Amino acid sequence: MACLFRGVVLGGLVPFAAGPLSPQNSKFLPKPMSHQESQEMKSNNCQGLPSRMPDNTAFQQQQLPAWRPSLTARAVLPGFFTTGVFFLSMGILLILSAKSVKEIEITYTDICSNCSKLRENASNFYKECTCSISFFIPEKMPGNVYMYYKLYNFYQNYRRYIISRNNRQLLGEDITNVENCAPFQRVSNDIPIAPCGAIANSMFNDTILLSYYPNSSTRINVPLLSSDITWWTDKHVKFQNPKSSNLASAFAGTVKPPYWRKPVYQLDQGNPENNGFLNSDFIVWMRVAALPTFKKLYRRIHRIQQFADGLPAGNYSLDISYNFPVTLFKGEKGVVLSTVMWSGGKNFFLGIAYTTTGAVTWLAAFSMTAVHLKLKKKKAFFQC
Repeated sequence: MACLFRGVVLGGLVPFAAGPLSPQNSKFLPKPMSHQESQEMKSNNCQGLPSRMPDNTAFQQQQLPAWRPSLTARAVLPGFFTTGVFFLSMGILLILSAKSVKEIEITYTDICSNCSKLRENASNFYKECTCSISFFIPEKMPGNVYMYYKLYNFYQNYRRYIISRNNRQLLGEDITNVENCAPFQRVSNDIPIAPCGAIANSMFNDTILLSYYPNSSTRINVPLLSSDITWWTDKHVKFQNPKSSNLASAFAGTVKPPYWRKPVYQLDQGNPENNGFLNSDFIVWMRVAALPTFKKLYRRIHRIQQFADGLPAGNYSLDISYNFPVTLFKGEKGVVLSTVMWSGGKNFFLGIAYTTTGAVTWLAAFSMTAVHLKLKKKKAFFQC
């Protein structure tokens, strides 16, 4: 036997009319009960049937106060137009900012072809090979100028490559800990490698010097700085040297990576503070790139003497100690000199993305406006 309650029939469903609440369909809705009536109904429930009626509370009856916005054309369309204006404005500013960046790139893989071929043979590992490249800067590069090295077709985003490192070792806590560093964990006689892993082993090791020629008979070495080229969190949080007064003794019992020429505590002979795991070039390399073509900060131009206002226009040369092989994986490498703006370097992607988003938003706004006016006109026609 089915039990009949207010607006609820056990064993069946009460049909509800679709649409907004009106006097015609309000009779189908259950009337709210007081707490006393709810308790009485539970106690007088059908014999032998458990009560499934929830308590008559605002939460369990889903009667909590709520805000239901009315999405009218007058409320929605201004938001679309405002968003479109914002994205279009930001996109134009970003594109103009990127255009104002001065940048020059010199790819030297083919120019230094004799060194490229020399590095293809592993037996020439310890042989020195240098090449000089002359180039011209047509206009002054004002302000701060940065030097980057750029690699093509080098996949640092390969998963096995990314995880081939040990963060405890890089923090200086346990330099003999080479867990997760395969395949560069230990050498043949079971001595641990420091720093271990594939990322550290493949560190970029070309040496690049920049020279300026104010005239044909004068050569001036451009002063370069290796400080402040890393992220602050990398330099002060993620990488630390072992606590020892003598860095060489701190790394005793370990060996350098197979593809390195020097141990980690001798990377910078001119600056003792720039050695070990705190070496700036090492830290920059260890932050892997997402794409196969990338550039990483190598040096900053020291703004002193004739370079106080940036790099003047004129003739320059790069003297490169060619050590990093790229032809075996069909890659290329180069040097990039660039200024920066408030939005960063010469990259149009963000500006194009903002402009495209703004244009699509405006297109949607105009389309909705046209549909709204058309329906409004049709509604006025039927009301006449």
